[in-house]
Amino acid sequence: METRIALMAIVVENKDSIKKLNDTLHEYGEHIVGRMGIPYPKRNISVISIVMDAPNDIISALSGKLGMIPHINIKTVYSKLSSIEDNK
Repeated sequence: METRIALMAIVVENKDSIKKLNDTLHEYGEHIVGRMGIPYPKRNISVISIVMDAPNDIISALSGKLGMIPHINIKTVYSKLSSIEDNK
């Protein structure tokens, strides 16, 4: 199955949403390459970046689920590269 690299930028505006966010990310853990979270106490937010290597439908499903969580803002950027086989 063809996969793509995607970067999700997530802004958490309320700490009450973090448990649901983490539970949802855990469901897709096998497709997550890396995660970086940066708390920003001055603005009372957290910024999280997620790198994925997954089929488009998986990336879209996760992005949609995260976007439905209250106080979570998310944007996804896709690489133009597709599966590893295409890059040999």
